[in-house]
Amino acid sequence: MQSTKTKKTIYLPASFVKTQIRLNKLKESILNDTAIVPWRDYLALCKPTIVALIIFTSAVGMLLAVPGAVPLDVFVLGNLGIGLAAASAAAVNQMVDQRVDAIMARTQNRPLPKGNVSIDRALVFSLLLCVLSMWILVVYINMLTAVLTLVSLVGYGFVYSMYLKRATPQNIVIGGASGAAPPVLGWTAVTGTLDPHSLLLFIIIFAWTPPHFWALAICRRDEYEKAAIPMLPVTHGVEFTRLQILYYTIILFLASLLPFVFMMSGGMYLFGAVMLGGIFLYYAIVMQRDHSDALAMKTFAYSIIYLMALFAFLLADHYLRIFAGQFG
Repeated sequence: MQSTKTKKTIYLPASFVKTQIRLNKLKESILNDTAIVPWRDYLALCKPTIVALIIFTSAVGMLLAVPGAVPLDVFVLGNLGIGLAAASAAAVNQMVDQRVDAIMARTQNRPLPKGNVSIDRALVFSLLLCVLSMWILVVYINMLTAVLTLVSLVGYGFVYSMYLKRATPQNIVIGGASGAAPPVLGWTAVTGTLDPHSLLLFIIIFAWTPPHFWALAICRRDEYEKAAIPMLPVTHGVEFTRLQILYYTIILFLASLLPFVFMMSGGMYLFGAVMLGGIFLYYAIVMQRDHSDALAMKTFAYSIIYLMALFAFLLADHYLRIFAGQFG
């Protein structure tokens, strides 16, 4: 007699099967997509201007963390890892906002709305940047910096872009925590610890973000309304937003004094903080009676200059005090 063997049927979980199907489709899409994408389109996915500002504040955080020179490998690799993570988050943001970007005049020429880069390629590109960033930070810097950088990436790329931006007019205030992290990341990259002085820099950028972005949102309010994004000028009106810009600029002015109050910085920084903050306050006050979009755009442009100059004063004051201590 011949024995008959019964074959057992193995049933895989539906979620596993669906995931495999998605991965296979992604693989086929990438293999079949033979178009050569110009490097400029990939660069645009990274939002290089924003990433440059992030790297600048991260570098200042590194230089302020120690009284002497920062090791060159830590300075270069630390900023590279932080910058790659920021670029990855920017790419995720553009993938999430592809539909919105196509509607808004300010963003409709980005690579995804124009069709220059496929969503699959953008996803792979973002993943590669993220993996490379984490590898650099874990292997060459320290685990604390890697974890905090990943939290910041997830905060902007996913929590803000996918949820907060469309959920509340306070999206910029809450989501600003991710944008305020770079000087803290730079500081931890050098010291391996979370220093209270680095948190003062976090507070400054956190307070800076709302007046900075709301000034732009006033100018682009019609586009945000068309795209159904609940920015403050859309949900609460332009008058209310102007008033909030003034309130937050006052908060920013006070926050900018904290490095001096806690003896992190000296007189040179105090002079710069008062001068730069005074100009910012002037713009915010004039906005209460001059309702032109041109002034709002000037305020937005100045806010970028303000942050870069303020951190430059922090750095100059840091080295001036070191020099005075050595030769005074």
